Amino acid sequence: MPATTLDQLVSLCKRRGFIFPGSSIYGGLQGTYDYGPLGVELKNNLKMAWWRANVYERDDMEGIDATILMNRLIWKYSGHEETFVDQLVDCITCKGRYRADRLHDGHCLLHPRKHPGECEGQLTEPRPFNLMFQTTIGPVADADAYAYLRPETAQGIFANFGNVLTTTSRKLPFGIAQIGKAFRNEITPRNFIFRVREFEQMEIEYFVRPGEEDAWHERWLEDRLAWWRSIGLKSDNLQVYTVPREDLAHYSKATYDVMYRFPIGFEELEGIASRTDYDLGSHSRDQERLGLTARVQTNTDSTERLTYYDQDTRQHIVPFVIEPSAGVDRGVLAMLTEAYTEEQIKALKPERQQAVADALDAFRKSVGRNDKLPAEQQEALLERSDEIARDLPASLPQIQALLDLPGANTIELGKKLRGQADPAMDESFRTVLQLKPALAPIKVAVMPLKRNHAQIVEVARRIRKELQADGAIRTIYDDTGAIGKLYRRQDEIGTPFCITVDFDTLGEGQQAELKDTVTVRDRDTMGQERVPIGELHEYLHGRLR
Repeated sequence: MPATTLDQLVSLCKRRGFIFPGSSIYGGLQGTYDYGPLGVELKNNLKMAWWRANVYERDDMEGIDATILMNRLIWKYSGHEETFVDQLVDCITCKGRYRADRLHDGHCLLHPRKHPGECEGQLTEPRPFNLMFQTTIGPVADADAYAYLRPETAQGIFANFGNVLTTTSRKLPFGIAQIGKAFRNEITPRNFIFRVREFEQMEIEYFVRPGEEDAWHERWLEDRLAWWRSIGLKSDNLQVYTVPREDLAHYSKATYDVMYRFPIGFEELEGIASRTDYDLGSHSRDQERLGLTARVQTNTDSTERLTYYDQDTRQHIVPFVIEPSAGVDRGVLAMLTEAYTEEQIKALKPERQQAVADALDAFRKSVGRNDKLPAEQQEALLERSDEIARDLPASLPQIQALLDLPGANTIELGKKLRGQADPAMDESFRTVLQLKPALAPIKVAVMPLKRNHAQIVEVARRIRKELQADGAIRTIYDDTGAIGKLYRRQDEIGTPFCITVDFDTLGEGQQAELKDTVTVRDRDTMGQERVPIGELHEYLHGRLR
């Protein structure tokens, strides 16, 4: 079964080294996460797939990497200083601080466990809260030294429009792509890496002739949907939301949101906006001479006219813009959601199932009696315990996520529950990340059947080195457990193929013809076949796309 809760993904990510809470050794920093050894590989693979599809495989695209710190005037004329705000309210009863649009009919609903039903506490009046992180440049922190950490990557592209056009001699239509960090001082970061304060964007600004923007808007929507499907997201889990006119951003003529079915429901994965001539017009001088259609703030500071000289009409025009903008972190979360699978591969023995059920019941009772647990943590543990108990044995893999919930480590009987659940899991279940092979953090794991046998180890390490030599097949050597446990670990992190070097490889088995061959195991089918060592590279290369 797929992941049904975000907790399952959070547990897997922390347990296997994909994503960790930021600054955890000091209690953490809300809304920040660190990508671990596997997470950084998955993230880089996603970014590279996006870059390859949108820059390398197109003949109408250039790439840039603009600075995070930019002149404050960029954010003035882009409209961010004035409009990039949320309405902030405080709840006097639960002491929460929230975005006003997260409230329902003026009541605080964000602590249903702490305050059953509606929180009737008095709310403060909404007040504007700018989402940009402010910093200073230089030794003196005065008004002239203010700058911002960029809240989006788009403005760096617009600021470099003239530079790219001059140095590449591009003809309309063409685009500029960028992948980079952005920062937003979110009032309520939530749902793991879905909404955070420091994140990465994969963004394109595609410049077209005025009048052609509607057709390109539709075309980019189809292109982006096709790309998300190409990396493994199922069509059933993708929806398109047309943003109502009254909800459009100030710069937008029309916007499509590509929505994905996360464990928290359908939420935005990527936005595709038709931005007209607002951006280039906003950052241009001599605006009154440009024939702008967008309403822009009068710019008295720019030194450039961000226009395109049309050879056909012999006129300078301000191109319209189509902007496909996706979050890298949301893309990672979508891939993990799509790939996560729990499979029962063997019937669980009745006595083993009963032992797990008894341990789970004892754990639940211990949680209920623990008056030192915060009420919210206690209720979350009880709720998840009940859900798992109702669906045993299919829900057995979810016990790992239960025991990783806040407060679970304070329950002594959690150790007994883990002691019963882990052997049952190893015996009858496996968790698999069925990632597209090209996106998997590790492509191949090489394992010696016997880790203290010098010849087997030597061959295994040589195979790993040869497969890794050209950098195309990320390969690791793993001898940290029995073969069965190693298979389960590699399944859980999404490794498409495992190679086992054994005595047959050395010619010391019962079948002499198996000398210089190894066992290759497929992650998804669990099928195994013998492959000659000399043919491994070709065998794997064709299957890792």
